[in-house]
Amino acid sequence: YNPNMRRMDFLLPGLVGVILQVQALLLTAFAIVREREQGTLEQLIVTPIKPWELILGKILPYVAVAAVNLVMVVISGVLVFGLNIAGNIVLMAVLSGIFLIGSLGLGVFISTISRTQIESLYLAVFIILPAVMLSGLIWPRQNMPWVAFYSGYLLPLTYFLEIIRGIVLKGIGVSYLWEWIWPMALFSLVVFFASVLLFRKRL
Repeated sequence: YNPNMRRMDFLLPGLVGVILQVQALLLTAFAIVREREQGTLEQLIVTPIKPWELILGKILPYVAVAAVNLVMVVISGVLVFGLNIAGNIVLMAVLSGIFLIGSLGLGVFISTISRTQIESLYLAVFIILPAVMLSGLIWPRQNMPWVAFYSGYLLPLTYFLEIIRGIVLKGIGVSYLWEWIWPMALFSLVVFFASVLLFRKRL
């Protein structure tokens, strides 16, 4: 599926997942922790809005920014690096949205257990670095030791990389990607709703 052996064709789709995860983790965690540090979170809590409305108001701007970043990366890959997208763009956008939900959930979770922005930064890096190294973004997972190989299945980025590379390079659809879609979707939904519930309990 990459007859010219162009590394960019293999690397660029993976960068979409990394950019979405890094942005969602850092910005979401920082936004809520910053409110706590400045003492304005309590002022938001006493307003008539519900806790889930507070969370929604915090993460929606980052969803919009992530969508813009996704479009910019894809357009740059096509126009600048000559990336040929063989699959369905709409399917890629939908599955990227599902992956983004899980990343936002992790950001909310980090913000719930962190008290300072520095603490949230360290926790975010603690999640991002293993995801970059063990997901198959840089090194093939088949060449990893068995501990690292199976640890990669605990990271949603591993599933998303298989999905987006399958769409961009192979042009395959849901029927072939389902084995990677359902664990990623399950992780995203469970983490997001669990993080929101935990945030409500810790208010």
